[in-house]
Amino acid sequence: MNNTNQIQTNSDLVWDVANLLRGPYLPAQYRRVMIPLTVLRRLDCVLEADIDKVKAEYDKLFQQYKDKDNRTEIIEKILFKKFKQKFFNTSGFTFKKLIGDPDNLAKNLNKYIAGFSTRAREILEKFRFDQEIERLEEANRLFEVFKKIAAVDFHPNKIESLEMGYIFEDLVRRFNEQANQEAGDHFTPREVVKLIVNLLFTGEEAIHTAGNLIKIYDPACGTGGILSESEKEIKAQNDKANVELFGQEYNPESYAICGSDLMIKGEEADNIAFGDTLGTGISRDDRVDGDGHPDLKFDYMAANPPFGVEWKPEKDYVTNEHEKFGFNGRFGPGLPRINDGALLFLLHMMSKMQNPPAQYPLHRKDEESENGSRIAIVFNGSPLFTGDAGKGESNIRRYIIENDMLESIVALPNQLFYNTGIYTYIWIVTNRKTDGSNNTHDRRGKVQLINGTDFAWKMKKSLGDKRKKIGEGPSGNNKNEPDHIRMLTQIYADFNNGETRSLADINTNVGLPKKKIHDMSKVVTVSKIFNNQDFGYLKITVERPLRLNFTVNQDRINAFKESSYFKGLAISKKRKNIAEMDLEIAEGKAKQAELIIVLKSLIPEFQHAEFIKNRDQFEAKIKPTFIDAEIKFDTSLKKALLAPGSLGEKDPTAEECTNSKGEFETDGDLRDTENVPLPKDISLPLPLGYENKGLNKSKVDKSKLLALVEAHCEQYLTEEVLPYRSDAWIDHSKIKLGYEIPFNRYFYEYEPPRGLADIEADIKGLEQEIMNMLAEVV
Repeated sequence: MNNTNQIQTNSDLVWDVANLLRGPYLPAQYRRVMIPLTVLRRLDCVLEADIDKVKAEYDKLFQQYKDKDNRTEIIEKILFKKFKQKFFNTSGFTFKKLIGDPDNLAKNLNKYIAGFSTRAREILEKFRFDQEIERLEEANRLFEVFKKIAAVDFHPNKIESLEMGYIFEDLVRRFNEQANQEAGDHFTPREVVKLIVNLLFTGEEAIHTAGNLIKIYDPACGTGGILSESEKEIKAQNDKANVELFGQEYNPESYAICGSDLMIKGEEADNIAFGDTLGTGISRDDRVDGDGHPDLKFDYMAANPPFGVEWKPEKDYVTNEHEKFGFNGRFGPGLPRINDGALLFLLHMMSKMQNPPAQYPLHRKDEESENGSRIAIVFNGSPLFTGDAGKGESNIRRYIIENDMLESIVALPNQLFYNTGIYTYIWIVTNRKTDGSNNTHDRRGKVQLINGTDFAWKMKKSLGDKRKKIGEGPSGNNKNEPDHIRMLTQIYADFNNGETRSLADINTNVGLPKKKIHDMSKVVTVSKIFNNQDFGYLKITVERPLRLNFTVNQDRINAFKESSYFKGLAISKKRKNIAEMDLEIAEGKAKQAELIIVLKSLIPEFQHAEFIKNRDQFEAKIKPTFIDAEIKFDTSLKKALLAPGSLGEKDPTAEECTNSKGEFETDGDLRDTENVPLPKDISLPLPLGYENKGLNKSKVDKSKLLALVEAHCEQYLTEEVLPYRSDAWIDHSKIKLGYEIPFNRYFYEYEPPRGLADIEADIKGLEQEIMNMLAEVV
């Protein structure tokens, strides 16, 4: 039996046991029993052989150190060393022994759980299984369920840790489907994990060094799939590597599964922190308030944070850290929109990078030289392009790209994940890109985009929203499965610009009927190389002058009467003295009447005249009439009368309106923005701040940036705007710097519509198939 079938078989066994809960439990509640029981059975399989020896040794040590205040700590250290495990159980019970006393099963099972070593017990308590034991006993279901699960062999010799993780994940997915919950919040499909790990470790000589300590971290580790696969890959390439796994998880159930798995493998379960990685600002139980590993840096990091989940619960904590600490904290470049916090996880991971090597451009002289770090993280499409120039997401992209840390992005096929059918992307981020030495490619200043959207094949049976699978190569019964993981990893390693593949090459070994692969000859571009500057742009504001014509008629007088200036005359600013309020209102109404009389007196003068298209001329024409009427023609009145929508009306044939300095006034309705690509030869990073509000509330100084780009923007205006709008100009004070990665645009290939004859032939073919099927039925 191959691994896939074994995983499915064992998962089915647990699923079948869950049916015994029907009645006392609703299907959505099965997980409360089956997940912790499965974990306990896994632990029991590991401990069963030495349970009596551990019990005897514990009892002896308990008496030996009875006068020591730190007795528990001393005993645990001795037992860990003697039995070479990171956990033990001193109850003397095993699942087999517990079954032998069905009348006392509930009481003894609680003793069994209480008998675990301290850290193991703390992890298991996250399941709150003690509540379910009592409920199962009252419903007379405990013994039958326990006996069934005890019959399943989960020993690591039979099922290795990675496979056990997949069993847990499959169960979590199934139980979540019963509860209509999001299965994908908990884990990542196994083939995606394998691809992540392959990309992360490609070309990494460090993992081949014997005894080299390699620290791997996942800030949203779920049940630990990425961590387990990372360790497996490193050990496969170097069995003498010293690997330490670290993680953090906020879901109690997933945390308990991950912690249990690490204990079984003999690793430090303390390395998995329980809590919200982004930080809520609220201490809850023993949950970590924010970063669970605040003083650690890591060699490799990988994560699949939740897609499109708002970070409102963490808003106060994250915003405070951003404004108070800036780049001395985790979120210096900026904050994304509240409805998607995925980029916050990447910023968090980047804060845990080791310093780059001394010869690397990012290394600062005031820093200690280290080996740098590599990050792989899974995103949906939003982090590629959401956020306008100068906004949070754009600034985060800018920080990553301008500091030459974005190495590659791999677009994955849709319908890969259990809870969503959207397209996803693996970002590879590092502060030590290869420089071309030692037979490597020079990736400095470059970003590789890989189009892997066609590297998948449809599954025979859907799992939630997962209808496709990235091929892992021929294995077991899947002789026709293409090795998409190897292909994508090779494309990444080759670092070729414009590399293409035919769909036939991509789907090698897939045994599909010819009629279903009629387009297999199609060739698609799978790799493109870009300069860092290609993703940056300048958002410029293009202004055009305000042009107005003027006249005085009843319609325009009525428009003036709707102005805030005119209405405000009859509104009192007094608040305490009613008599004074009434007097001020009366005076205002009288002034309103005077203004209307004057304006109406001007109607005959303009009745048969053409519109005046120069504002200064119109002002000179009407001003004497107001002065003669002893009405002060002050700035407020002048502005209200000459405004568009009052006595003035916009007219593209009119002359430009100018201010007192002779400068053109802008027409807001004609204002436009243009995204201008950065100059190809401009050096990065650019001299412009990130507008951290808490650190610098003054206006951002753009003078250094403008010195570099002003001429470039003016050239764009001359070539792209002035031929169509000759009166336009750029307001350079409003310039903004943005970064985006329009992935789909880069790989878009126009496909002409199919010919009518081809469509007609397909329709006729389908009609004939339907007729043949009906003939068979009849």
